[in-house]
Amino acid sequence: MNSPPNRQAELRRMEGALRKTRHQLAMIERQITARMTAIIPRLVQRRSGYRRGRPRESKAFLARYRSNLAAITAERQPEIDALSRKLAR
Repeated sequence: MNSPPNRQAELRRMEGALRKTRHQLAMIERQITARMTAIIPRLVQRRSGYRRGRPRESKAFLARYRSNLAAITAERQPEIDALSRKLAR
């Protein structure tokens, strides 16, 4: 059996690993958010000429936003999955 000091040391080590893994996941999420923030101005289509009273197409913008977000997330998905599996252990 492990003595109590060894168990406490192991618990501290596991808690440290948990914090590190959560930090890495949060960092990936911030990086994805930063990339999407940089992409947003390019997603907005420029109007040619003045079209009075006609609203912008928000559905088209959202579709472009979601497709770019999915592409960026898919690039990092293996890393996210590995960290998620590590957290589950």
